[in-house]
Amino acid sequence: MTFNPNARIDPSRTRRRRGGAAAGGVTLAGGLGLVALLLLSNWLGVDLTGLAGAFDGASRSSVSQSEESLDACRTGADANADIDCRIAGAADSLDVYWSGFFANQGLEYRTVRGLYLFSGATGTACGTGQTGMGPFYCPGDESIYMDTAFFDALAAQARTEIGPLAQMYVVAHEWGHHIQNIGGIMQGLDLRDTGPGSDTVRLELQADCFAGAWIAAAATTTDDAGVPLLIEPTQAELEDALAAARIVGDDFIQREMGGGYVNPEAWTHGSSESRMRWLTTGTEQGAGACATFDVPASEL
Repeated sequence: MTFNPNARIDPSRTRRRRGGAAAGGVTLAGGLGLVALLLLSNWLGVDLTGLAGAFDGASRSSVSQSEESLDACRTGADANADIDCRIAGAADSLDVYWSGFFANQGLEYRTVRGLYLFSGATGTACGTGQTGMGPFYCPGDESIYMDTAFFDALAAQARTEIGPLAQMYVVAHEWGHHIQNIGGIMQGLDLRDTGPGSDTVRLELQADCFAGAWIAAAATTTDDAGVPLLIEPTQAELEDALAAARIVGDDFIQREMGGGYVNPEAWTHGSSESRMRWLTTGTEQGAGACATFDVPASEL
């Protein structure tokens, strides 16, 4: 899915953080020790349980960083050419979509406080986030954090290029966690339980479904002048997004990291098949069909 080159994007929600790389930090591509520790709880996930010690306990102030705006990202052409601008454009489209959805439901919406791009490590209200954790949403500051190097690691896992829509699916998934947070869906859940039918898996599959709902409607989101931000996705682009969902399935990750061993009782995000199916549910039926908490475990 590409941007309309003439569309004007608002990059104000997205910022790039510089500095703050942790000494001895581990990257997603090369740090298999850290990644193996985090795969089941944090890969493309939401930080709600303290990340089982994955954060180093540092406060926001312990990581010295500077922030810069993405003011150069102004058009759809910029988003098509540059990964930072593409994420900023996706955030703009997601904000337009979800604000409209909430308004149609008579609900109050608030956007994410920030979408932060970083390298190495970054301070958050949930502790210190690191590259090896993959993209994540922090409810404490209602912000999304991601190192774009994640897409290179994802491509290495998929053994193929990760296209623009697959990249934006990752952003949309994390935005889905924000929707769950402000919509009260996260309240009262047991997010320490694991397994195919756990609340944690249901939360992740719903975020996939929410991402699919945005993908289906993204071509209808417009800039302030009414110009569509994005062009209708092709079938090949949809398949690319599904491929990304497949390789962040718990069973796929366990096979890759554990020599073929799969333990469903340790799942926190759902199987590849489930993640692809709920992403498809969102694209075909919209956000109203994302009722992952209303179906038996056998139907997840």
